[in-house]
Amino acid sequence: MCSSTSRLVDSGATPVCAAQCQLCSDSTSLEVMRRFVLLYATQRGQAKAIAEEICEQAGAHGFSADLHCISESDKYDLKTETAPLVVVVSTTGTGDPPDTARKFVKEIHDKTLPGDFFAHLRYGLLGLGDSEYTYFCNGGKVIDKRLQQLGARHFYDTGHADDCVGLELVVEPWIAGLWAALAKHFRSREEHWEMNGGLPRAPNASLSTEAVKPESLPLESQVELLRLGDSRRKDSEVLEQNEANRGQSSAFTEGFEPSLICSVPPLSKASLSIPALPAAYLQVHLQEPLGQEEESQASVPSVEPVFQVPVSKAVQLTTSDAIKTTLLLELDISKTDFSYQPGDAFNVLCPNSDSEVQDLLHRLQLADERDQRVLLQVKADTRKRGAALPQHIPEKCSLRFMFTWCLDIRAVPKKAFVRALVDHTSNGPEKRRLQELCSKQGAADYNRFVRDACICLLDLLLAFPSCQPPLAVLLEHLPKLQPRPYSCASSSLRHPDKLHFVFNVVEFLSHTPEVVILRKGLCTGWLAALVAPFLKPDSQASHADGGKAPAPKISISARAASSFHLPDDPSVPVVMVGPGTGIAPFIGFLQHREKLQEQHPDGSFGAMWLFFGCRHKERDYLFREELRHFLEQGILTHLKVSFSRDAPFGEEKASAKYVQGSLQLHSQQVAKVLLRERGCIYVCGDAKNMAKDVNDSLVEIISRELGVDKLEAMKTLATLKEEKRYLQDVWS
Repeated sequence: MCSSTSRLVDSGATPVCAAQCQLCSDSTSLEVMRRFVLLYATQRGQAKAIAEEICEQAGAHGFSADLHCISESDKYDLKTETAPLVVVVSTTGTGDPPDTARKFVKEIHDKTLPGDFFAHLRYGLLGLGDSEYTYFCNGGKVIDKRLQQLGARHFYDTGHADDCVGLELVVEPWIAGLWAALAKHFRSREEHWEMNGGLPRAPNASLSTEAVKPESLPLESQVELLRLGDSRRKDSEVLEQNEANRGQSSAFTEGFEPSLICSVPPLSKASLSIPALPAAYLQVHLQEPLGQEEESQASVPSVEPVFQVPVSKAVQLTTSDAIKTTLLLELDISKTDFSYQPGDAFNVLCPNSDSEVQDLLHRLQLADERDQRVLLQVKADTRKRGAALPQHIPEKCSLRFMFTWCLDIRAVPKKAFVRALVDHTSNGPEKRRLQELCSKQGAADYNRFVRDACICLLDLLLAFPSCQPPLAVLLEHLPKLQPRPYSCASSSLRHPDKLHFVFNVVEFLSHTPEVVILRKGLCTGWLAALVAPFLKPDSQASHADGGKAPAPKISISARAASSFHLPDDPSVPVVMVGPGTGIAPFIGFLQHREKLQEQHPDGSFGAMWLFFGCRHKERDYLFREELRHFLEQGILTHLKVSFSRDAPFGEEKASAKYVQGSLQLHSQQVAKVLLRERGCIYVCGDAKNMAKDVNDSLVEIISRELGVDKLEAMKTLATLKEEKRYLQDVWS
């Protein structure tokens, strides 16, 4: 029960119309016939959010969805399922299905399954990915391909949504077309039943339903678009008020350039199709402040054990005039059970900026309540199916702790979030502009002024002063503050009880209506500030335990095991490609190999090639002296360094500016290692350009050295990947 001093902070959202939220609570034969299974495989919640949107829309179109995470195999059975299947799958890592789908993928890849195992199954799949990565939407493609190999057939063509340009560009029309595809499937099935005198007797009864292509759907089949002044909507008053304000807004903006807060014709004069209001499901009570002891015990929920470890050393690897600042931190893990091997990655749990949290609480008029305990409950009358409390918010924590450690307040607000803010905006022109930004017609403005401008919630609230969202709305839409992954840059054989990692201090611009803000990366900016008091240049490496102030501590956790490790057989040759901080795991590889060679002086060790790249030889050549040592000791067989901004001279005139070009210059040796000696190649670093370019270079090298066309070369490279001999650890 709440204390007598608690305050209810509810969403106050207008209820969604009953038809929109009709769920499959009844068991009539019609509903059973028009039921479909809806599975999602998510890593950071995006696929889940999209699946929930599909589920909420289903009732309005006469369908009922059985919604489950793909990992909840005890709640569905595709082996005997006769209803159509809809799957939403994200992609993680280097083209892998998300962690929640690992068991499912492993089970369907059982080689003993017959080719008609899923012959009874009809499905549609929506894959989420990022074209900045080499293996775009591969999580969905892996599942899609295997379902077809086992006899399943599409009732609706697969969609691939690209987060690089905006998921909604594919997601929204794909969902819009889903209802017509489902309707066609059910009509075909009902006709088949009528012709055969009733319901099918076997789950694998063959039905001929041609897959519907999203682009070929008639206009009538698209999801009903809610227009200004629609009298059927419970929130029609808001929309009609906006209709009345439209002329005022357009007159005000004529002659202006469009911006986050300002639109111009034709958008400012257009009727808008805005998404349905997301169903509210949380209510929030603010109770008496937590005691100091209770507050200190609050922790961020985590699947993996979290270890708080001191920073024992901090080194700046770049010079002061380098374009980017690169730091190396050493963590003391001696008092923990944390273990790792070279090539592993781990998570750093980082907080939001204290100043940003304070500014946001002040804007929300909650600054005075920042130390009060937050009590969350699911609304008893919610129409959101499967509504549950957010798992990333601990049961006992203060408002300040929640906004500091649990919620990603830097996240770009999704359209559904913007839609929810509309109903809590009192100023007519401001309300109209928010409607435009979340509308189908305003997609280009949303991408330009919100998504691409890196606008966060605070930026949006400052730009629209009359928007006063209740706390519950924010908790329903702000995503979890994700831990940041980093590659281990050391070997425990070389540095027992220590863990090294390397990072650039990220800087980026946020374009608000008033000013362009230079922001530091959330985690890298925090880490840099944390170690600043004892940070010194590379030549004067500083230890945090220098006897003056206690060493700062950070919280870390292990990440799921990967295959980005040295071969078990040390005689296998390896090629390592890692420009910039992508060199981090390879320092661990080299340290590890050095200790192995010391322990086994008569052992057989394969060649080690390293292709490294940076801008300037004298400014950001990371680990220069250590690499020279490895080369002199014979640990590193070949070191090829590219300098992209230095004018070449001497021997460097024959070198390439980038690592992909350097690979081309040594194509015969690289091909020999990979194709004749069955070696391994590792690529670490930027996914947006470098990883793609390296992949293309490898295709060209294989094509040229084997004398085959590009397609055959791509197949050969795919085989290397399947054999775990082409491994990537990349990020955007």
